[in-house]
This record gives sequence, C-alpha cells and structure tokens, in this order.
Amino acid sequence: MADRDRPWLMRTYAGHSTAEASNALYRRNLAKGQTGLSVAFDLPTQTGYDPDHVLARGEVGRVGVPVSHLGDMRRLFAGIPLERTNTSMTINATAMWLLALYQVVAEEQGADPGALAGTTQNDIVKEYLSRGTYVFPPGPSLRLTTDTIAYTVGTMPKWNPINICSYHLQEAGATPVQEIAYALATATAVLDAVRDSGQVPEEKMGDVVARISFFVNAGVRFVEEMCKMRAFTRIWDTVTRERYGIEDPRQRRFRYGVQVNSLGLTEAQPENNVQRIVLEMLAVTLSKDARARAVQLPAWNEALGLPRPWDQQWSLRIQQVLAYESDLLEYPDLFDGSHVVEARVAALVEGATAEMAHIERLGGVVAAVESGYLKGQLVASHAERRARIESGEEKIVGVNCHTETEPSPLTADLDAAIMTVDADVEARVVSAAHEWRLARDEPRAQRALSALKAAAAGTANLMPASLECARAGVTTGEWAWALRDVFGEFRAPTGVAGAPVAAPAAAPGGDAALAAVRDRAARTAAELDTGRLRLLVGKPGLDGHSNGAEQIAVRARDAGFEVVYQGIRLTPEQIATAAVAEDVHCVGLSILSGSHAELVPDVLGRLRRAGADDVPVVVGGIIPAADAEALRAAGVAAVFTPKDFGITQIIGRIVDEIRLANKLGPLEVPA
Repeated sequence: MADRDRPWLMRTYAGHSTAEASNALYRRNLAKGQTGLSVAFDLPTQTGYDPDHVLARGEVGRVGVPVSHLGDMRRLFAGIPLERTNTSMTINATAMWLLALYQVVAEEQGADPGALAGTTQNDIVKEYLSRGTYVFPPGPSLRLTTDTIAYTVGTMPKWNPINICSYHLQEAGATPVQEIAYALATATAVLDAVRDSGQVPEEKMGDVVARISFFVNAGVRFVEEMCKMRAFTRIWDTVTRERYGIEDPRQRRFRYGVQVNSLGLTEAQPENNVQRIVLEMLAVTLSKDARARAVQLPAWNEALGLPRPWDQQWSLRIQQVLAYESDLLEYPDLFDGSHVVEARVAALVEGATAEMAHIERLGGVVAAVESGYLKGQLVASHAERRARIESGEEKIVGVNCHTETEPSPLTADLDAAIMTVDADVEARVVSAAHEWRLARDEPRAQRALSALKAAAAGTANLMPASLECARAGVTTGEWAWALRDVFGEFRAPTGVAGAPVAAPAAAPGGDAALAAVRDRAARTAAELDTGRLRLLVGKPGLDGHSNGAEQIAVRARDAGFEVVYQGIRLTPEQIATAAVAEDVHCVGLSILSGSHAELVPDVLGRLRRAGADDVPVVVGGIIPAADAEALRAAGVAAVFTPKDFGITQIIGRIVDEIRLANKLGPLEVPA
C-alpha cells in the first residue's frame, strides 16, 4: 500500500444550552473519533451581551453555548486537557475576550500558553457583510484583530489568531470570484494593519503570515469549488511573496478549514442533504495540493432545526469513511495536468485578482464595507441566484424539480427529528450570571474594567488588559460595554437600496409573475387610498443572518412596496414603535436563531397595545411545524420556512394578507 497522507482535522460545530451540556457533548464527540473541537457560541456571547440584557431575551443557549465569564469557560472545558486539544472558536467581535478566557482556563489546568493550538475566527469584515455579529466600527474592530494577532505571535505561537472566513460570504450570495476576492482583500487589510502597527518586527512577519488561516465554504458544484480552492492557494502564494516579501514557501502555504454549504440544505426532502454534504466534502479533499486542513460537516436536518447528537455523529462518520476506508489519501494530486481544471482555475484567478484591484482603488476592504459597495454586490448576487431558482433555471432536487416523494421515515415525527433547547435554560443562565457577579471581588473587577477603558483610549495592546478582566471575574457584556463606551457601536449598510432589480432578468416566467404581483399591490394601494403599500421588514433579537430579510425587502421594493428596513438587532419594542410611526400595512419578521417563540408574541402584544392589531404580521425563518402552528394560533397571519423558496409568491401572499386584514374583496383577474 502507498504511503497515506495524514487525515485532516475532523470537527463538528457544536454547543448549546449551557456550558455543562456542551462539555458533555464535546466529550462524547471526542470519544467517537472527532480529532478537534469547534465551539459554537450563542448570540449574546458573540455580540457582547450578558444573558440578562433585553436583546438577549430568547437567544440564550439557542445557537450555541453561553459563556458569560471565566466560570462558564471552566465548565465548558472541564476534563478536556487544552494543552492536547485543538480548539476552533467561531467568535469574532468578542474574539479577544474569549481567547483571554480560554488562556486563563488553560493556565489553571497547568498548560503553557505557548503550547495551545487552535483558532479564533476573529474576522470582523465578513460580519458586516453577512453574519451580523459585529459590535464596534470597522477601525476599532481591526485594532482588536491586530492586537490579538500581535499578542499570539509572541505568546501563543501555535495559535491561529484569525480565521479569515469566506464561508458566510458564499451564504450571502458571493460568487466564487467574489468569495476569493473579498476574503483575500480582508487578509491584506489585516496583514497591512499588523505590519503598520509596529507591534511585530519586520523579521517576524513571516511568522504572522504562517499563522493566518482561512475558513471557506464548499457548495454542491464541487468541480468549481475544487478549482476555487486551487485558485485561492495560487493567489495567496503570489500575494504573500510579492506584497510581504515572504520567501519561505511553508509560511506562504494557504491553510484552510471548511464547513460545507449549509445554505444549500433543503427542508423539502431533507434526506437529499446527505449526498449534497458528501459532494461538497469531496470539493475540499480530492485535490491534495489544495486540501483542507480541517473539515466540519453540517447535519442533514439543519434546515429543520437544531441537530441531535446522532445527526452530528452521522456527519462525522461521513468524514471517517472517506479518510479511513477509501484510497483518497494514497495518491498525489489527482488534477495535475488537467486542461479543464487549469482553464477554470486561471479564469477564477483572473477574475478575483481584478476584483481585488478594484477594492484597492476604492481604498481597501474597510472603505468598501463603509461605503456599502461590498454589501450591495452580495445582495445583488444573491438576488440573481434566487431569481434563477424561482425561474427553474437553477435546479434544486426536491424543491423546484422532482418534488414527488415517498413519505420519509426520517421526518415522520418532525418534533423528534431535531433537538430542542429546554425553555428553562435561559432563566438558569441568567440566575447563574447574577450569582457570579455577587460572588466576585467587585473592586478588582471595576479596576480591571477601568484599565481596559484606559488602554482602549490609548494605543496599548488590549490583550493584557483583557486577561486581567478575565481573571477578575468581568463578564462578557461588561467587557464589551467598556469598549463600546470608548469605540462606539456600528450599524452596517444593508445593501438593499442599491440592489438592482433581479427578477425580470430571470428566465421566462419570472418577469410575468412579478408584474402580476406588482399590479395587485398597486390596485390594493389604490383601494386603500394610499400611494404605495408599506412593508416593515424587521429582525428582532440578535440573529444577524439577514440574507432572507434582504431578499424579501428587495423583491417587495421591486413589486412596488415602500419598504422600511432598518437592519439587524432590534428589540420587539423598536419594531412595534416603527410599525406604528411608519403606518405600515404589514410587518414581516425574520428569525433564524430559534428565538421566534419568545420574540414574535412580544411584537404582536406591543402592536395590540398600540392599537395596531389590524396590521398583519408574517414570519419567516427556520421554524418547526409545531412552533409554526403555535405562532398562527397567537395571531401570526402566515409563517414561511425554507421550503417557501418563491420570494415573488411570498410577496403575493403578503398582498393577500393586507387585503384580508383590511376586509377588501378578491381582485378580479384582468382578461
């Protein structure tokens, strides 16, 4: 048998409910053969709020584990030797803080920080564009990233202090060219900032480049995705050699991990997601010269809700079968010499290099974020893709073609096909946070926070002050609010206003459907004696995945609506107040984090108390069937889930609900 390559790190992205529950899950996964940990934090932790903050309501422990202070981090890794564990933490705005907590827990275990291996994602740029867990403006955010990198190069040389993440760019609509260009433009902005900060000697820049890692997406077009990874490696090698003078080819290596595409997983016929996941995994493992260093796979049922441990085990076994049963790791690169592959790679390199040059001319990636250019491009690309799906030009099996199906035993009992978070978890976590604050050395905590603010107001590296905050018992929300006081907060451009009309450019049928909805909206507005129908699109809570909300806003605008969309992270009170102030005809709420059961009834109640109970409320998101039924019983007019892929049809349904709420009769169909 030929010599086999070492397999990639195998992870599952996991964390939920509490530190104790997540610790038990990690230990089970490691016992099943998982070779690295990938920590999912809940949204309050990611966005710098303690569990008792008003915006944290309904979000605690939903999409990850809450880590409010050092005690939580201790419990999260109890019995797991961090010096021998490779840990990836998907954390961005609060990355420095979570790394400080991690280091202190490792030291308490007796570990040498220099021996710690793992990754903090710490890529704030893509948060402004796609995932929405930013806190501070781009400038201060880049400083936090820079300080973390400078600190780890000297103190934690095995740690990857940033994981530049194109994964969410693809989820937000990025083409392969955009995904490559935007990720590498971010990388150059970060490296330029580290170099220009003066914190790292010039001779150590090779060590900085060597610890830059990437986190990418792999879609079902697996040949194109494999070519994308080869293009990534080629451009990165050129940029690091020519822009930063890195001569050692080992330091110039493109090091990346991958989570295969979750956006493409379907609620309809979810069993088809298994073969999608396998094909997507092949995209990042087949080419030895561009093979992922770490892989984590979603579960087949992620479009339905939170996966169970068994579902995550299934995804781990998919990796293990490929790595240990197949002969993939026995051969050199399978695609060397392929004219087809080389032509596609060359085209991607050319397109991405040209887009990177355009971003440079705009002033760099931070300027392109602040101007709204990057967000507008992503919203437009996503709208074009949605239009292709709706028209049938882009086929998705079980969704817009081959929809006939036998009953699935996997989803015969939908309530049992996903995991649910105990409704009492949030109250327990909030109570524990209160007890933690009462038990700590309060004067020391306040001194640590004052020192953090002073450092933020100056030019000192913020990691030492953050470490003292961790040791002093400061909470996640307190650390973030101290920096908010100095840096301020930021609201990113939505990209909706500048997005071009996409639907009329689709294949035959798309234009006619949109024209029909536009006509119905105009006639309804005339009957209500108003210029245009007004739709408020709201995202209550901390869910920053705004792709769906943006696409609804764009399509409603194209159908003749006046759209009120203020972006992410709003309280139910803010949404209800805006609905009344703008005198809207419908409120559309988008929630993908699982907090719908708490937040939607709150919005409904506030509208009733404001005398706007005649305004229909529709909801979209990943909402289990039982929850959808409960929301309708509470007064929601319509619930849309991922199976409702036709956005034009959704807008048509909104027109219908406005007519019903206003007691208007059916519209006559023009002859």
